[in-house]
Amino acid sequence: MKVCGFTFIRNAIKYDYPVVEAIRSILPVCDEFVVAVGNSEDNTVDLIKSIDPGKVRIIETIWDDNLREGGKVLAEETNKAFQSISDDFDWCFYIQGDEVVHEKYLPVIKKSMLDYLNDERVDGLLFKYLHFYGSYDYVGESLRWYGNEIRIIRNNKNIYSFRDAQGFRKDNNKMLNVKPVDAYIYHYGWVKDPRAMQRKQEDFNKLWHNDEWVEKNVAKAEEFDYSNIDMLRKFEDLHPEVMNERIKSRNWSFNYDISYNKASLKDKLKRFLKKHNISIGEYKNYKLIK
Repeated sequence: MKVCGFTFIRNAIKYDYPVVEAIRSILPVCDEFVVAVGNSEDNTVDLIKSIDPGKVRIIETIWDDNLREGGKVLAEETNKAFQSISDDFDWCFYIQGDEVVHEKYLPVIKKSMLDYLNDERVDGLLFKYLHFYGSYDYVGESLRWYGNEIRIIRNNKNIYSFRDAQGFRKDNNKMLNVKPVDAYIYHYGWVKDPRAMQRKQEDFNKLWHNDEWVEKNVAKAEEFDYSNIDMLRKFEDLHPEVMNERIKSRNWSFNYDISYNKASLKDKLKRFLKKHNISIGEYKNYKLIK
């Protein structure tokens, strides 16, 4: 079995992405790793080159900044990386620049890829998610956060990145048939120095909306206001080892009173039903194989 990891990135240093940690977290189960590095304003290319020159292959790309509606450019960059993977690989392990896999999950992930290697019904493998917010100490609890996503796909070039690179589709908009993996993706996209987060909010909304919308809807400030959140819980477990140095270097504080939350009645009802394995209105970009 051969596995190729892949991702895309641009301005990793400017926006303080943990992309090095993301790549290193799954590198042990990958035979090669392809990174589509977009035209950046910083030294992102050199940063990626420093990871593992023997395993990491860089393709340099130019982002089409006209593809602003719905974040289409993110899917396009994902597809550039995926399409460059050679045909001799069996599985392709996708990870975004703010996602990290804990080392404790690597054995079960590898076993799942082996178990379904010859099962042609399976297009991909579905992961669970933890979404960190404000700091490395809190996890989002409301249903505004997506709970699952496909992160391993078969090396079938009829598969493509969907919408804003949130998931995948195949053969003219068909959902992928997937098996769940008992493993989590740790999503750190909402954990940054408040100044870096504010810059990201101001710039990245331009990938989804026109300048007029951004001017009207994105607050201008020196720092991002993390207090406007509905529901969090304290994270009591250990982070992936690759994140240790980044966590130690944190230079801001964020505290949240977990006894107080602003979850709506609708959200509370959905959470109650979900605990009893009843899902209403939950977006699923995949088909589970039983």
